Amino acid sequence: MLSLLQLVLSVDTSVVNVALPQIQSALGFSAAGLSWVITAYSLVFGGLVLLSGRIGAIIGPRRALLLGTAIFVAASVLGGLASSPGILVTARAVQGVGAALAAPSTLVLITGITEPGVQRSRAMSFFVAALGSGAAIGLVLGGALTTTLGWRWVMFVNVPLGLFVLAGVRLTVPRLPRTSARLDLAGAVSSTAAMAALVYGLTSAASDGWGSAKALGSFAVALLAVSILIVAERRHPSPVLPLGFFGRMGSAAPFLAMLLIPAGQFGFLYFAALFTQDVLGYSPLLTGLVVLPFTAALVLVNVVVPRLVARWGERVTGGAGMAALTLGLLWMSQLHSGSTFTGGLLGPFVVLGLGAGLTVAPLTSVLLAQGPAEQLSAASSLNQGAQQLGGAVGLAALTTVFSAASGGVGGITTALLAGTVFPALAFILFTIWARRIGNSR
Repeated sequence: MLSLLQLVLSVDTSVVNVALPQIQSALGFSAAGLSWVITAYSLVFGGLVLLSGRIGAIIGPRRALLLGTAIFVAASVLGGLASSPGILVTARAVQGVGAALAAPSTLVLITGITEPGVQRSRAMSFFVAALGSGAAIGLVLGGALTTTLGWRWVMFVNVPLGLFVLAGVRLTVPRLPRTSARLDLAGAVSSTAAMAALVYGLTSAASDGWGSAKALGSFAVALLAVSILIVAERRHPSPVLPLGFFGRMGSAAPFLAMLLIPAGQFGFLYFAALFTQDVLGYSPLLTGLVVLPFTAALVLVNVVVPRLVARWGERVTGGAGMAALTLGLLWMSQLHSGSTFTGGLLGPFVVLGLGAGLTVAPLTSVLLAQGPAEQLSAASSLNQGAQQLGGAVGLAALTTVFSAASGGVGGITTALLAGTVFPALAFILFTIWARRIGNSR
């Protein structure tokens, strides 16, 4: 149930992408306003996730998960019934509220209800498969739903899945103890403001340019909020963001790596969809289906990752995955106007899937081991926030490169080549500084 919820939340980052042309036509979105169908979800999700993690620790992770999922389902109904751009964007923002409240509790509950060893490794394997493949599955599902049932079903599909999760969690997942600490109000407000302003600035930079007033103003607000956050967290006995996570590179490196990995992956999925539709002329459904080799490779290798980690450790296994992600993006950057799916995309897709499957589980395990047990909720929240921010950073940066290269196939390949920097930096950070944890040798 917990992995299914994570899959639904991950899918929702991309399921609407291939439906955007239909949404624009049906509701009358402007070209600039259409991007908010994507941005509203990531902006609110990323902005609220640290605050939501602390709330979940105080009211109990099970209750937070149920409440967040209920909000997410209600917002999906509103989005499916939307009759105007404003209603749909509002629904996507409320989905982000629900996701931010529910997501940090998934890892907390998985860790709390499983025994260390085989049981927890198996549960983490399912969770990681859901986390890593969600965006790619979203493209497939979005294409199928848009082609067969219409764009509204990219929202409605969350309703039966969400209700199933609600029922399953209530029946099978026990309550865990709550945290007695009081809410860090200053840290909560400043962290939310910092993350929301940063995501907004990055998305504004992608559409309006890095020198635009909106982008620069948002970055200034984010910098101010981070400064306030640091001061507040130094003084609070139970901070939403324990600064000890970033006191040395050994603990900071996994979080920085988790920021960089989605930056490359979101860019790869975006430009793959762009190439298949604009260059190869594929339909939305076929565009979604072409990423199946990536998803299949990720899921298959994820099955054997626990054994690889037991044999070689997180650092070697995760480092191999990050190297494969770098090579996959480098290979994909060789695309040209005459490339076909089998000749230009299939090989890179498989390598990228193998890399993602090898990367996410070891990186998540090391990241969650950075603090004591009472900071698990904070680490889980930061994990989710890093993914949202990383995706926004990567897409904004690579879209800027694409535009500077005058678009087209040349812009796609230039952006993909630039995207290799993200997993390459993650490889350096993780393999040099990430410390080993208990099940490594």
